[in-house]
Amino acid sequence: MTTVFYAPPESFHDGWVRLPDDEAHHAVRVLRHRPGDEIVVVDGVGGWHRLRLEQVGRSVVQGRVLETRYNVGEPSYRLTIGLALLKQTARFETFLEKAVELGVHAIVPLITARTERTQFRRERARRLLIAAMKQCGRSRLPTLYAPQPFAAVLDHPASLRLLCHEQSDRPRHPLQVLLQQQPLDDALVLVGPEGGFAPQEVQQAEAAGFQLVSLGPRRLRAETAALITASAFLICTDT
Repeated sequence: MTTVFYAPPESFHDGWVRLPDDEAHHAVRVLRHRPGDEIVVVDGVGGWHRLRLEQVGRSVVQGRVLETRYNVGEPSYRLTIGLALLKQTARFETFLEKAVELGVHAIVPLITARTERTQFRRERARRLLIAAMKQCGRSRLPTLYAPQPFAAVLDHPASLRLLCHEQSDRPRHPLQVLLQQQPLDDALVLVGPEGGFAPQEVQQAEAAGFQLVSLGPRRLRAETAALITASAFLICTDT
């Protein structure tokens, strides 16, 4: 399996790419690359690049671009998932990693009425996203927003806007049936915290044009619900 490296757009100049320090260390110290070796670099904004290494040293590793492709490994739709911040950071980080693998375009950490945590380690989260992007063969790094209040996210534009709701006292659409009934290109799905959305938040979302969806008869953990949602989009559009 070919190891994929990450270099942000500012690392590219006139057909040359200089690897960031941590990626350079991995290329030289771990993988023992030498001048003349070919590697693959993704830039996180849709570019997939095949390079030939020309300079490999302790302080600088750079190569010349031989081939460029765009949107390698990317789905045909744009899915934004808003997931409430969770009490256990590890669960939220699991969602971040798997969301990359499942093709999620953007992630919005939500602050809701029942959210017990309002912050997360943003730089650590970004490292997780980069590692997952390289591992799964994508070329775009999902956008990771700062935590947003629930009400602010209701104005986010999307052609399809859904809210996952577990309570049985409200009419809901089965998610997979709904996705099979309409073309999908740009969607926003909101998933609540451990205690779900508060009744007033559900009402706010409906008033803003969100459709309530069901993920089945079982009660799911929040991160599981978010990942099932991403999986449903993948199955319904990319197979």
